[in-house]
This record gives sequence, C-alpha cells and structure tokens, in this order.
Amino acid sequence: MNDNSKMVRLARRGLVLVLSSPSGAGKSTLAGRLLQDDKDISMSVSATTRPPRPGEVDGREYFFIDQKRFDQMVKANEFIEWATVFGNGYGTPRKAVEDWLSAGKDVLLDIDWQGTQQVMSQIGDDLVRVFILPPSAEELHERLIKRAQDPASVVAKRMAEASNEISHWPEYDYIVINDDVDRCETEIRAILQAERLRRNRRVGLPEFVKNMLEGL
Repeated sequence: MNDNSKMVRLARRGLVLVLSSPSGAGKSTLAGRLLQDDKDISMSVSATTRPPRPGEVDGREYFFIDQKRFDQMVKANEFIEWATVFGNGYGTPRKAVEDWLSAGKDVLLDIDWQGTQQVMSQIGDDLVRVFILPPSAEELHERLIKRAQDPASVVAKRMAEASNEISHWPEYDYIVINDDVDRCETEIRAILQAERLRRNRRVGLPEFVKNMLEGL
C-alpha cells in the first residue's frame, strides 16, 4: 500500500492543451471526458459579442461582452486568440490562461487550426497541440448524418470544410485517430501526462535536485 505522505510533489507550470478536428470527429466528446475526472485541467471560457442563448450564464458558457469592449480587448492584446464568426467576435482571454498556467493548472482549448496558429505565436512554449482525425471520410460523413442536427446541405458544407481542416494536420504535435473513443481518450490522457512531466514545466525540479545533492 502506498504511503501518500511520502509522495514527492513538485511544483510545475501548467500547459495549454489544444484539441482540433473537423466537425464530427468526436472532439467535443473527448474534451468532455478529459474534463470530467481531471481536476488539474479546465476548459477556457471565451468572450463573445453574440447574445446569450436561453440557459446560458455569463462566465460559464461565455463572457458576454459588447462589440466596443471586444474591440478594446483586441487592441490591448488581451486575447491569446480571437476570430469573427458569422458577424460575432470570439476570443480567449489572456489573463485567465496565464493565471492558470502560473498556478500549475492546465487549460483546454477547443479551437480550429487558425486559432491554434494564433496561440502558438503567443505562448508557444506552453502549448501542446493535438489533432483528432476520423478513421475515414466515409465514417466522418456517417457521423455527421447520425447527429441529426443539420440538414443535408449543412452536412455537405461541413464535409467540404473538413478537407481544409485536415490539411493542417502537420502543424500539430500529436495526431490521434478516433476509431474508438475509449482508446482515443486513453491516448490523449497519455499525451497530457507525458507533457506534464517535461523537465522545463517542472519548475520545482531544480530546487529538489539541489537539496538532494546537498544531502549526499
């Protein structure tokens, strides 16, 4: 039986885990699973200029702000990534992310390749990029149809967009194929654990080794 009182706990800097994929590849399901049982990772809450939908709460789903405030934040470089989608602004606030990282907490971002490029230019050393591929084009199409959320015209549009999304796979650190959601989750968790153990993120390691050497 392990004696937890003797476990070595080293301070570490957090990381930003980006999950990207074409629509229908299972990214949202996998993100939800990661967040469910791991207290050291949290989903970043984005700011948006779109009005809240029924049931949405400010600060939970999004920070709801007006266009003037959004533009001010862009100008002041207060986002690590932002975009305008269908006339509405969406952005990831920088301060919350940096506070989490400094506290040794990890941040999960569910963003596309364009957002990932922005984040890379802002906080490259803290970033871990994972791209989720479907097992085949046929399976992706089947999943989009089975969701029964979109008409055929929207499914066709999403399939066309998938080609562009997938073409950016070489820009990511890790590629996982979601042919089995349980196995894919296990692979992403293994990536997360390995990245947490990187020497440069374990900021308490130099002091730990120093004390050990002094005792020899």
